[in-house]
Amino acid sequence: MDLKDRLDEAARRHGVPGAAIAVWTDGELREAATGVVNRATGVETTPDSVFQVGSTTKVWTAALVMQLVEDGLVDLDRPVGDHLPGFAYGEVTVRQLLTHTGGFDGDVFEDTGRGDGCLDRYVEHLRTVARVHEPGALFSYCNAGFCVLGALVARLRGTTWEQAMRDRLLGPLGATQAALFGEEAVLFRASAGHVGPGNDVYRQWQMPRSNAPAGSTMCLAPRELVAFGRALAAGGAAPGGARLLSAESVAAMLTPQVDVPGPPPGERWGLGVTLHDWGAFGHDGGTPGQSTYWHMLPEHDFGIAISANGGAFDGLLADVVRPVIEEATGVAVPPPPVPPGDPRSVDGSPYAGRYEGPQMAYEVTPAGGGLDIALLPGELMAGMGVAPRTARYVPLAGDTFIATESQDGRHETVTFVMRDGRAAYLHNGRAVPRV
Repeated sequence: MDLKDRLDEAARRHGVPGAAIAVWTDGELREAATGVVNRATGVETTPDSVFQVGSTTKVWTAALVMQLVEDGLVDLDRPVGDHLPGFAYGEVTVRQLLTHTGGFDGDVFEDTGRGDGCLDRYVEHLRTVARVHEPGALFSYCNAGFCVLGALVARLRGTTWEQAMRDRLLGPLGATQAALFGEEAVLFRASAGHVGPGNDVYRQWQMPRSNAPAGSTMCLAPRELVAFGRALAAGGAAPGGARLLSAESVAAMLTPQVDVPGPPPGERWGLGVTLHDWGAFGHDGGTPGQSTYWHMLPEHDFGIAISANGGAFDGLLADVVRPVIEEATGVAVPPPPVPPGDPRSVDGSPYAGRYEGPQMAYEVTPAGGGLDIALLPGELMAGMGVAPRTARYVPLAGDTFIATESQDGRHETVTFVMRDGRAAYLHNGRAVPRV
């Protein structure tokens, strides 16, 4: 089956309105697209279509920071407050922000306006957010930290994050299918997100500019992600010959810095980059109703990026991405974990309680030798189609539990971070403290 047929079939099976994929393999770029970018307009998806790529933006922001390091403007282990004196958590280092170990609430989506000073105002707003843990103590995915890094780039370059991105990465890379503002995206076949069981168009198309360095605004065709990944895999040299980063900077980005609590085999993080034991690096991304998967396997000169605008994205990955990787490289991609056939019974009392983050709360109750976990979305998550629900979780490994029922073909997991025999955090990529 060719790439287009495989994508068409998987999109139909998993209710995906539109998707595009780019694959670098055997020294050439292969692309395919399916469906529509917007169900309300019926505009066809093409390989040129741009999608909101969400948190894959963080790797681009990390590259801008590493350019500052190369120019002697930033030291990874100096406090961020040396450069941003208004930052409430100024003792946190640049390295800790890049590795999601800064220790303050990360899901802060405050809209501070469309003006060029939005990142400075966002940094000021962080005075109101809570500390989650001591700096460096724990990985906890932190969008807010990358907004601070974007402010750092803007301050030290004397421009905006967007202009630095154009001048120092998008331009030298030769990217043509890229937009950083809505008024730029309308020049392309721009994807709209689709949410909820009816795959309805999400009407607030773009998130706040203040969150752009973390992933709220960047729109790319999958081929641009693959080109950037090839530059990183080549030690910083873009396919067209321009040098984006030094080989030393790329090596630092791809060196493991911190482990992520979770089920085996687990993940590690470099400087802004997800690192996998099966040989890949990259990042996933999501905005309301849009999802992106982007990974490179440098030892096999292979890269893949796929974006979709609704439906069951995990099902699309299982049916398209995993087989394409395995057929092209021979690398076995570990499947998502599934519940054990005969789960062990545990005393749930050390895990019981309420855990609260900026956008979600969880109520954990012992039940049937496992746990019942109630998800209580905040206003933003509810607006994105996330409904309250309670699911049964059973022990998987150590203090990691897995849902017995799947959501969109994937069984969610949570890991409890223990302190003195009692759970201090519910960890699902973010460390959500017990209250």
